[in-house]
Amino acid sequence: MNHSAPAQTNPKPETEDGMLILNVSRRDFLKQLTLTGLVLATGFAVEQPEAKTAAKAKPVKYGADAMPHGWVDNALVFVAIAEDGTVTVYCHRSEMGQGVRTSLPMVVADELEADWEKVKVIQAPGDEIRFGNQDTDGSRSLRHFFMPMRRVGAAARQMLEQAAADRWQVPVGEVKAESHYVMHSASGRKLAYGELAAAAAALPVPARETLKLKNPEQFRYIGKGKTGLYDGRDLVTGQGRFGIDTRLDGLLYAVVARPPAFGDTLAGVDDSEALKVPGVIKTVTLKSSPPPAGFNPLGGVAVIATNTWAAIQGRKALKINWRKGPNGHYDSADYHLQLSKAAQKPGQVVRNDGNTDAALKAADKRVEAEYYIPHLAQAPMEPPAATALIDNGHCRVWTCTQAPQATRELVAKWLKLPEANVEVNVTLLGGGFGRKSKPDYVVEAALLSEAMAGKPVKVTWTREDDLQHAYYHTVSVEHLKAGLDKQGKTLAWLHRTVAPSLTATFGPDKKHQAPLELSMGAINVPFAIANVRIENPEAKAHTRIGWFRSVSNIPHAFAVQSFVAELAAAAGRDHKDYLLELIGPARKIDPTTLGDAWNHSESPALYPVDTGRLRQVITAATQAAGWGKTLPAGHGLGLAAHYSFLTYVAVVIEAAIDKDGKLGIPRVDIAVDCGARINPERIRSQMEGACIMGLTLAKHGEISFKNGVAEQDNFHTYALLRMDEAPAEINVHFVDSSGFDQPLGGIGEPAVPPMAPALCNAIFAATGKRLRTLPIKDQLLPA
Repeated sequence: MNHSAPAQTNPKPETEDGMLILNVSRRDFLKQLTLTGLVLATGFAVEQPEAKTAAKAKPVKYGADAMPHGWVDNALVFVAIAEDGTVTVYCHRSEMGQGVRTSLPMVVADELEADWEKVKVIQAPGDEIRFGNQDTDGSRSLRHFFMPMRRVGAAARQMLEQAAADRWQVPVGEVKAESHYVMHSASGRKLAYGELAAAAAALPVPARETLKLKNPEQFRYIGKGKTGLYDGRDLVTGQGRFGIDTRLDGLLYAVVARPPAFGDTLAGVDDSEALKVPGVIKTVTLKSSPPPAGFNPLGGVAVIATNTWAAIQGRKALKINWRKGPNGHYDSADYHLQLSKAAQKPGQVVRNDGNTDAALKAADKRVEAEYYIPHLAQAPMEPPAATALIDNGHCRVWTCTQAPQATRELVAKWLKLPEANVEVNVTLLGGGFGRKSKPDYVVEAALLSEAMAGKPVKVTWTREDDLQHAYYHTVSVEHLKAGLDKQGKTLAWLHRTVAPSLTATFGPDKKHQAPLELSMGAINVPFAIANVRIENPEAKAHTRIGWFRSVSNIPHAFAVQSFVAELAAAAGRDHKDYLLELIGPARKIDPTTLGDAWNHSESPALYPVDTGRLRQVITAATQAAGWGKTLPAGHGLGLAAHYSFLTYVAVVIEAAIDKDGKLGIPRVDIAVDCGARINPERIRSQMEGACIMGLTLAKHGEISFKNGVAEQDNFHTYALLRMDEAPAEINVHFVDSSGFDQPLGGIGEPAVPPMAPALCNAIFAATGKRLRTLPIKDQLLPA
C-alpha cells in the first residue's frame, strides 16, 4: 500500500490546533510493525525541532501535556482494520489487572461505532515517540487518554464515512457509520468496515477541530459497565501471557544473588559448588550500583542454567563474601525511635497559615498524637521477570513493565546501544503497584544475555528476592497536635510528617519529602481551620524507596483521618459531624493556596480541591452504612475520607472484635466520586481491590530491617489478607458530580489510603482502644 499516512502528535496543548505530518512507506511500516493482515496502515509521530523550541517559551503545561512525550491521537497509530472487518486497537498502557486493555480500546470502539465482538487488542511496544506517554502509574491512563482515544475513534469513523461517500459519490453528510457498517439511508446501501478500510487508509486524518464526537447519550460502551474484560477468558483459563511466562528457543534461565543490604558490594565469590549443580551453565558477576542507585540493578552474582530450579539451587551453593556498605547498620526499630525524636522538634515549614503557636497556647484543650507506618513492599503476585535477546547490535526484551520507555532508555544505556536498537515488548503484568515502574530487573536480563553472547536469558525474581530487594514504600512518623476551644472547635492544627523521601533513590543527601509527597494529604488538607502549620523534619533513607500504590497518601491519610476521630472524641462530638465541620462549607479551593503547587501535575483551575464533593462522598458512605445505628456489643463503625489522584473517596467500615481479640469485618461501604465513570465495572473492581489491599496493609503490612536486611522473605512473614479475614460484604456507591465533558479523576489508587484509618476508627468505636501504630497484628489480643 504505497501511500502517505499523516501522523498527529501534540506540539501544542490539547486546546490548540496543531498537526505534524510524516510520510511512511509501506515497507517501513511493515518493518516496524511486523504484523500481517492489516489494511489500515499505521503512522509514526515525530517531534519537530521547531515544536520543541516553541515549547520552551510556553507557560506551564499540565496533565498529559506535562508528561514525557505527551499524548498522540492519530487514528493511524492506534487503529488498524483488516479486510474481514477485524478492528485492531493498540493499547499503549500496561495491563496489570486494572482493565486498561479493555477501557482504552473500548473508548476507541465506541467513537468508532465498532462492534466490540470484532475488536482485537494488541499491546503496543515501548515507543513513546509513536504512542505518547506509556508510563502506567499515577492513576492517569484514562484521565490523560480518554479524550485522545475518543478522537482516535472519531477520526477513524469519519475516514470510513468519507471513503463510503466517495465510493457512492454522495455528500459525506448523507452517510453514517453505525455498528461496524457505513450506511446511506436514502438509498438503503451499506458497506462493512472491512470493505472500506483500504480506501479509508488512503485518506488524510481529519484535523482535530473537524472531529464530531458523540454526545454521551449516544455511547454504546462508555459509562455502561457492561463490557467484560478483554483478557478475561484468557486469564481464567490460564492462557494469558505474563512476563514470567516468556519462552524462546534456546532460552537460558537465571537468578541473581544480590547484596543483602542496600549499598553492600561483592568482595569475592567461590562458585565451584554452584557449577556442580546439574543444569548450571555459568556464573556471571554483575556490577553494583552505589547509592543513590536510581533504577539501576543492585549487582551481585548471577547463576545461569537450563532451568530456573537449577539456577536457584546453584545460587544456594554460592559462597559469597559481601563487603558491608553504608546501610549495613540499618535497624528499623531503632529508626522508628529516631523518626519519633525528630517529630518532637520543629522541622522545615511547608505550610503556615495564621499563628499556630499562639492559637495552641490559647486553646482550652490540646490534643496530641503520633502515628507510625512501617516500610511496605509492593509484593505483586507475579514477581519481577524479564527476558532479553541480543542479536546483531539489537536487543529485544519481553517483560512485565509499567514503564516501557524508561526500560528502553536504561537498557540502551547499560548496553551502550542506540535507543532505537532496543525493543521492549510489554506482557501482561501479574500486578505492579509501582514496583514494575523500575526496570532494574530488565537490565539484569539484558546484561546476562550480553554475557552469554546474545543468547536469550530470562531473569526471574523469587518471592524472597522481591521482598528483600524491593523499592520499598517509605516508613514514617506522623505527629499531630491540635487546639480546641470550649465548644470543641479546632482552632489550630500542627502536623509534622517525618519520612525518608523516594527522591533519595535518585540523588544524594535528600532528607526532606518532595513537594509531590507532601501534596499527598499532608499540606493540602482542606480543613476550615484558621491556624495551620505543616512541618517536614529531616529523615535519611537507608534502603531503596520507591512508588507504591497511593504512595505517601497512605501514611498521611492514616494520621490525619485517625486524628480527626480523636479530636471528635475529645470534643464529645459525633465523628461524621465533626469531620464535616472541619471540612467546612462547599467551596472550590485553589490547591496552590494550600501550598500544593504539584496537584498531580494537573491544572489548579481544572482541578481545584472541591470540598463539596468531599462532603458528598462522606454523606453517601455514612448513609449507606447506617451511620448512628445500634450495633451489637463488640461492633463499631469507623469513618475516613480522603482526596487523592483527583478523586474523592469516603469509607465506612464495620469492625467486630470478639472476647479473644479476633477481628472480623462484616461490612465495608465505599463512596467514590471520580467524575464521569468511563468503565463502571472496572471502577467497582478497583474499589474492591483497593479495599482488600488497604486492609492487608492495616492488619499485616510491615517490612522491618535488621543489620540492613529485610526480615520478611515470603508470605508467611509478609502476610496478605486471607479469605476468612476479608470483609463479608463490600458495597461501592457511585456519587455523581460531573459529565463526560469535565476532567476525570483517577481510580487505581484513591481507595487505598482511607482503609486503615476507617478500620482503626471502627476498632476504637467497638472497643475504646486507639491504634496509632500499623500494622494491627496482635494489638487486639487480650493482655
